[in-house]
Amino acid sequence: MKVLFLAPYPKYITPSQRFRFEHYIPELEKFKISYTYKTFVAEKDYDHIFKTGNGIKKTLIMLKGMVKRIFLLFTLAEYNYVYIHREAAPFGPPVLEWLIARVWKKKIIYDFDDAIWIPLSSAANPISAKIKCTWKIAKICTWSSIVTTGNQFLADYALQYNKDVRIIPTVVDTERTHNKIKNQEDKPLTIGWTGTFTNFINLSIAIPAIKSLHAKYPFEFLIIADKNPGLENINYTFIKWNKETEMDDLIKMNIGIMPLLKTDVQLGKCAFKAIQYMSLGIPSVVTPFGVNCEVVNNGADGFWADNDTEWFNTLEQLITSNELRSKMGKEAKAKIINRYSVIATVNSFTDLFK
Repeated sequence: MKVLFLAPYPKYITPSQRFRFEHYIPELEKFKISYTYKTFVAEKDYDHIFKTGNGIKKTLIMLKGMVKRIFLLFTLAEYNYVYIHREAAPFGPPVLEWLIARVWKKKIIYDFDDAIWIPLSSAANPISAKIKCTWKIAKICTWSSIVTTGNQFLADYALQYNKDVRIIPTVVDTERTHNKIKNQEDKPLTIGWTGTFTNFINLSIAIPAIKSLHAKYPFEFLIIADKNPGLENINYTFIKWNKETEMDDLIKMNIGIMPLLKTDVQLGKCAFKAIQYMSLGIPSVVTPFGVNCEVVNNGADGFWADNDTEWFNTLEQLITSNELRSKMGKEAKAKIINRYSVIATVNSFTDLFK
């Protein structure tokens, strides 16, 4: 069995790729599956993609990636399956996917973990919503042998176009990486959030409660992200995300938060922030929306908070009780190992290639 993996961004950098399929790659040899892994954007070009301006440089990066993809098509004969995460190319119509499925007649395993059929753009790439051709997601689902998604909302979308849709949650490796547990006696007491700059809009939901709590209790507010959010009128510590120090940075938190806006885009989220916190024995407070309600059992391994008062009250309970944080953290870690870990889901992943 030989599989070609295609993903848009460099290896082991973006959360979507790292926690959807890259952490299964070390397990493939045990199942007699060999593979080749090709990304569209090279690591040395990645930072340029999300910088404002420099359209010529970005265009050259995209053209270089497309040329590599075209040459790759001529190697498809040696593969049994082509696993495509999100899209074969991060722009334009699904020409590559059509060629793989219809001309080379290869079986496509298609995976996505966000509502990527909804057009979105960022300040760094304001025209990206137009050039992404988000309508292609439906087409790729139609041409695929199997579609995998991170939650039921995404699966319901894919089921409109494909009968074989399987939910594989976004998970962590509790043996190799997320294998620590927070000591809730550690000081200073820290409430934390981790994510990418595209999700700063969600973070803003919890800020009023954080400000009010700061006036009453001594604690640190930690943000781990690819960019500094530049929050005003609030004390916080910013740590730039680094894959080499990620676990040491995350475990500084005593409490993790995952606020969410209630939109279809957010329904596509797979509660991964909460999963990361919980895997390290860190209780989380989350907006009760979408998969958050499945991952966090309110009052058992974390809390739900749906307005400023609930954010304040639930965080206050955790701030004032080491015992409660420790108890919830242990419950949370056990759940992740049993349901949201590589070891719990590896068979579901490798079954895709049978």
